[in-house]
Amino acid sequence: MGEVKNYQDLIVWQKAMDVVVEVYRLTKKFPQGEFYGLTNQIRRAAISIPSNIAEGHTRNSRAEYLNFLSIAQGSRAEVETQMIISVRLGYLTSEETLPTLSLLNEINRIIGTIRQKLNSP
Repeated sequence: MGEVKNYQDLIVWQKAMDVVVEVYRLTKKFPQGEFYGLTNQIRRAAISIPSNIAEGHTRNSRAEYLNFLSIAQGSRAEVETQMIISVRLGYLTSEETLPTLSLLNEINRIIGTIRQKLNSP
């Protein structure tokens, strides 16, 4: 396993960036009337995941890093919920969302592991 020199080396950050790309790709299919609604909301939440991982990683305290990881997890849950809403509204199919939802679950597990390690003495 390689040494983590900065947040860009973190697998969880890389996977979160993949989620952003997928969310943008998927939301291009949304109706134009949703641009200032669900499209904007899900994109902002997706962007928040890697952004908070990066910001937390660059902070000087464990407590701050934990806080930003918690915010990233909240944004992850928000994106997951909005993907489900998108399916319910008929904007996307369940099959289209599976890869992104799988990535979101993986991100959740990784953040949980990082938080456990940071909370250990």
